[in-house]
Amino acid sequence: GGKRVSVFELLKGGVVVILTMAGALWLSGLVEQRLQKAGNLDSSVRVVVSKFLRAILLVVGILFSLQAVGIDLTLLTVFGGALGVGIGLGLQKLASNYIAGFTILLDRSIRLGDMITVDNRFGVVAKVTSRYVVVRSLDGVDAVVPNETLVTTTVLNHTSSSREIRLGLPVQVAYDSDVEQALTLMEEAARAEPRVLGAPNDPASFLVRFGENGIDLELGVWIKDPENGQLNLRSALNKAILRSFRANGIRIPFPQREVRHFGLPAVMEIAAPGSERAGP
Repeated sequence: GGKRVSVFELLKGGVVVILTMAGALWLSGLVEQRLQKAGNLDSSVRVVVSKFLRAILLVVGILFSLQAVGIDLTLLTVFGGALGVGIGLGLQKLASNYIAGFTILLDRSIRLGDMITVDNRFGVVAKVTSRYVVVRSLDGVDAVVPNETLVTTTVLNHTSSSREIRLGLPVQVAYDSDVEQALTLMEEAARAEPRVLGAPNDPASFLVRFGENGIDLELGVWIKDPENGQLNLRSALNKAILRSFRANGIRIPFPQREVRHFGLPAVMEIAAPGSERAGP
């Protein structure tokens, strides 16, 4: 308004704002460290409380610094109205991501270390923030997934209730092979792998269907360390099964096609050029 502002007052206000914000950030960081050491609290609860306290301290720090500078806090009503319009128009997605983030942290549907599949991405939840979740795939690539996507779409949590997951390995054998022996050899190969669990989730093999080129079998195994990868275990099991099949004379079939040749009717036969049957 009509208040005169000097350079000294501007410098004083800047120092007050910097010190207040630094103090608020330091205090929120200290509280966050204390919460991280609280082992009796769930990780999601610790994240929610730390984010909430940080936001409260920053707001209090801003209000205190504005009042110390001499700005009338009633002016914030105008700013609040403009902010509401901005959130309703341009910042709608950003606000929805923050609200979805606090929802995820409060209901604890997704936690750090969970193996999830979202938006055709499979990996470990490496970081949970108020705006996004970092999903780290098994090849080391981090995918930043907005929280709104986790709330509005279907998320497959492979380790929500238990870290044990099942893997299915399809195998095809020839029709002249001993199916019972093949099933037994597949289970023995699985039991030899240290990552495969035993009782009550023993490896089991099944005859799935009679395929076009051979008999389709499947080996089902359970593991409790999906974060160590699945392709390496599949490769080890497939190599062990292949060695066992070759040692016991069980064949894996190749694609087979039966081609039948039918002679054309005499009226449609075309004689070779220069022959006596060649016509006009």
